[in-house]
Amino acid sequence: MSFPRCALLWARLSAGRQAGHRAAICSALRPHFGPFPGFLGQVSVLATTSSSASGGSKTPNTALFVPLSVKPQGPNADGDVGAELTRPLDKNKVKEILDKFYKRKEVQKLGADYGLDARLFHQAFISFRNYIMQSHSLDVDIHIVLNDICFGAAHVDDLFPFFLRHAKQIFPVLECKDDLRKISDLRIPPNWYPDARAMQRKIIFHSGPTNSGKTYHAIQKYFSAKSGVYCGPLKLLAHEIFEKSNAAGVPCDLVTGEERVTVQPDGKQASHVACTVEMCSVTTPYEVAVIDEIQMIRDPARGWAWTRALLGLCAEEIHLCGEPAAIDLVTELMFTTGEEVEVQDYKRLTPISVLDRALESLDNLRPGDCIVCFSKNDIYSVSRQIEIRGLESAVIYGSLPPGTKLAQAKKFNDPDDPCKILVATDAIGMGLNLSIRRIIFYSLIKPSINEKGEKEIEPITTSQALQIAGRAGRFSSQFKEGEVTTMNREDLSLLKEILNRPVDPIRAAGLHPTAEQIEMFAYHLPDTTLSNLIDIFVDFSQVDGQYFVCNMDDFKFSAELIQHIPLSLRVRYVFCTAPINKKQPFVCSSLLQFARQYSRNEPLTFAWLRRHIKWPLLPPKNIKDLVDLEAIHDVLDLYLWLSYRFMDMFPDASIIRDLQKELDAIIQDGVHNITKLIKISETRKLLNLESFPSERQSRLSGVLRSQARRARGTKALGSKAAEPPSPDARELSLASRLVQQGLLTPDMLKQLEKEWMTQQIERNRERTESETHSKGTRRKKEPDSD
Repeated sequence: MSFPRCALLWARLSAGRQAGHRAAICSALRPHFGPFPGFLGQVSVLATTSSSASGGSKTPNTALFVPLSVKPQGPNADGDVGAELTRPLDKNKVKEILDKFYKRKEVQKLGADYGLDARLFHQAFISFRNYIMQSHSLDVDIHIVLNDICFGAAHVDDLFPFFLRHAKQIFPVLECKDDLRKISDLRIPPNWYPDARAMQRKIIFHSGPTNSGKTYHAIQKYFSAKSGVYCGPLKLLAHEIFEKSNAAGVPCDLVTGEERVTVQPDGKQASHVACTVEMCSVTTPYEVAVIDEIQMIRDPARGWAWTRALLGLCAEEIHLCGEPAAIDLVTELMFTTGEEVEVQDYKRLTPISVLDRALESLDNLRPGDCIVCFSKNDIYSVSRQIEIRGLESAVIYGSLPPGTKLAQAKKFNDPDDPCKILVATDAIGMGLNLSIRRIIFYSLIKPSINEKGEKEIEPITTSQALQIAGRAGRFSSQFKEGEVTTMNREDLSLLKEILNRPVDPIRAAGLHPTAEQIEMFAYHLPDTTLSNLIDIFVDFSQVDGQYFVCNMDDFKFSAELIQHIPLSLRVRYVFCTAPINKKQPFVCSSLLQFARQYSRNEPLTFAWLRRHIKWPLLPPKNIKDLVDLEAIHDVLDLYLWLSYRFMDMFPDASIIRDLQKELDAIIQDGVHNITKLIKISETRKLLNLESFPSERQSRLSGVLRSQARRARGTKALGSKAAEPPSPDARELSLASRLVQQGLLTPDMLKQLEKEWMTQQIERNRERTESETHSKGTRRKKEPDSD
């Protein structure tokens, strides 16, 4: 080798990492001084110092660390420098050295000091070994160390710096744990809102049960103020305040996720605004702010919005309306901001009583009754039985469009309308003014999602029971006294027990990572998926005892759904925050299509969306058609939501809004004729639209069994009319389950049916030909067999 070439190689070697220098020096000195345990000890001291600098934070959940792939090095244009300086490596001997390195207890302990637990250490070693064995040429420093170890001039422990360097490549979290902890530190949320902290706000808590007038008094303050903002939990409530405010001569704008309405002719913002709580501005100054249903600050999914409004609204007076259970928490939170809370207590305006007898039979229904169910199947079943008895009912449940809910409420409230019975879910608990005499709980069991994102099937809470029961006998209705009971006799004692329990005080308020925090996380972990970023953020986050991080399963679901589509992080974040019902396959596929169109820079026009939803749409012929129309309405909502975030890419919002109104009218007609749709669906076995957990309770089969018992005890009706559906109707078909889970679409199902029919015809034809041939053969061999 020429002297200039050798000098160049040594120069490259000297430009290596400090760890490589140390390893090379140790290798050179080892023949004279023996093994160098001090080197490993020195690294161990450094690791201990590094780990102690983190401030004693909680140990991260390393199961969330997804390893990145590191490609082995191919042939180098300058040749294998390490081999030229020393000699080519014997890969068999190198493999023996690596295996010995892996088994060293000292190395495993040192890896743990750097955050490599047993699982990460194993994954990092497998990747490191593959990298070493599959690379055509290695970096000079590691080549020399491996060569020295092969010839006894270095110790196997000298591989650790190179192993650690590789581990940080495949697990970049190890390199920036302290930075990630700082970014995800959520311990002082009041400091996130400097504008609100710069003013001394007056906090008034209007506390009381439903129908106590607490919201009315807060809204009067809102109307009399020079400027104000109302923050409600539902679009319906925001619409109601918007209309009342303008009717009272107080110009008021409307802001929801899917809608912006300005009332000033010149398009300027009015002094008052009614909005959903997620949409409130924390930078606009107001004289008065009203935050309705403040107890929802504990909601596992949406609680962060109430926390943000409470801590961040820039208003001289903030009026909170809600349950007494939230007073202590709000007082504690306001103590951290230096603000005092004035509590105004309210009593219920009309009496309400729990009856001593259950309804037991739908024959005992009276005008003004409302039957509360917690599943669509129960609603359909009850509606059908009411229709059999010659009565007319209105239907309200969560997935209905707001216009349809209002139309059904108006129908039920109208004293001249023959509809005197209401069948509803707990969607009536907020946002609707209903003239109800008696609340009847069809069941006391409701599926729910806890703070960990786990599905639970438990009896309703005291807070939920009071919220629903309180809808009976409202002050503004024709019934001045309310009554509450259950459908089944065995549930009545449980209902009384639930209503008599004290409401548990709210312990913590929800928080949610911002787009800026996620972007900073992504800066440190650029190759990590958004869903994995969220998991790591939540795991690293630190919160005070007064707060919790809201469940983000829906966000992660959307993130995984569109992960393969090329989008910037900020755009991807916005798409993932779009509110969708992940139980609706068509809504999920529409979000995917919207994201794909956006990534291609192709605007989502009215013409494109019209083809996507197959407009014009026909009136529903059965319950399944009605559910499909509800899903399409949700897709139009999704389009409008995105149109306010990406106006250029979703340009036809006004046309889509008109389209949505037409669809709302179609759905209203369908719900108006819902008993006919139920009847058709029962004959075609299309009614089972939901899956129910098999553990703890099988709700649908239990309902059908109880219906059968009630039918046997009914005297006023013919027995055939009240018979429960056949056992086949109790179970979901495989096709229905696959369609629900999004694994099959209706079009795919039709195609499979066609293919199956074709195969059956072919098999029947082959069987016929085979039988004809065999009969002919038998006739020849056995002429007397007939």
